[in-house]
Amino acid sequence: QVQLVESGGGLVQAGGSLRLSCAGSDRTFSSYAIAWFRQTSGNKRDFVAGISWSGGSTYYADSVRGRFTISRDNAKLTVYLQMNSLKPEDTAVYYCAKTNLYGSDRAADYSSWGQGTQVTVSS
Repeated sequence: QVQLVESGGGLVQAGGSLRLSCAGSDRTFSSYAIAWFRQTSGNKRDFVAGISWSGGSTYYADSVRGRFTISRDNAKLTVYLQMNSLKPEDTAVYYCAKTNLYGSDRAADYSSWGQGTQVTVSS
């Protein structure tokens, strides 16, 4: 099945921006809804943002709405997460995953998790 690889994490100051990428390994990537989750040590993976297979619909967690934007380029087999106005509480490992259940915010409904990319926001 399709594999996903995250990239783009790093260290940034509060108020700064980062763009994460989630690259798919084959063209079946374009048929799935994709979401970003994040996880801090000892905690469960929390939903951040999701996008439909076409890119025509998106949805966000309340904590990031208005600051983060999810988008996709199916020709490049890539989903992006543009993160602006970053806060220290956004510090986490960010993961992308696929689902056939667009609109779900439950990690259990997702598969093909990548290895994650670390985002650290300093105050």
